[in-house]
Amino acid sequence: MDYRNGLSKAVKYFWTVRTQQHKKQGGVSGKKDAGNRRAVTGGKHLNGFIKLLAELLSEAGLPDSTIHTTATTLPGYFRPTKNWDLVVVADDQLLASIEFKAHVGPSFGNNFNNRVEEALGNSTDLLTAYREGKFNPSQKPWLGWLMLLEDNPKATSAVRVDEPHFEVFPEFKATSYAKRYELFCERLLRERLYDGTCLILSDRKGGLKGRFYEPNSEFSFNTFATSLSAHAMAYSKMRQK
Repeated sequence: MDYRNGLSKAVKYFWTVRTQQHKKQGGVSGKKDAGNRRAVTGGKHLNGFIKLLAELLSEAGLPDSTIHTTATTLPGYFRPTKNWDLVVVADDQLLASIEFKAHVGPSFGNNFNNRVEEALGNSTDLLTAYREGKFNPSQKPWLGWLMLLEDNPKATSAVRVDEPHFEVFPEFKATSYAKRYELFCERLLRERLYDGTCLILSDRKGGLKGRFYEPNSEFSFNTFATSLSAHAMAYSKMRQK
């Protein structure tokens, strides 16, 4: 299946909402958040991706009542709860849980580390809770992580790493943040922390027209969505027996 048209609309929605929030923030008080935070605190800018995957799950045969985009709180192991972006619960079983993230400049260094730590922590927390039987009688839920990264020179140019005591792994040397996200997506899958990862690059100008770029087909939205859809269809067929 080709989801390119739907993905293009989600990318366009992201940049459109973000641009509108950037302009409207502080319209009443006259105060605006510092930097790009004004476009982030409004929320909703990733709803196009959430809607797209919700439609995909419905087409795969899951009842709409099982696809949750608001009541998405799940128990954890290292903390009481975590709010995911999209959760699928059918017949008292946790089928899938997905997190959507965006990373837009001007700051990439600290924010990159924060995104990595969040993704690792969320997966570890949920999978440990699953191991301890919190979601019984569920089989292992499908976990997904999607990142929309702004395509600009600060994200795609090589940056230095600090090595005051020990050398970093060679693949991280002279790499851009875009490449580091690519490596991160690969390792999340290799370590089986997530069942699907997706990395999309889009610049502000082209994004408003729905343009995007996928640096690696292994982490493309098509691959991500196809894996999720197959998981949903398998459960739907089993449910009908």
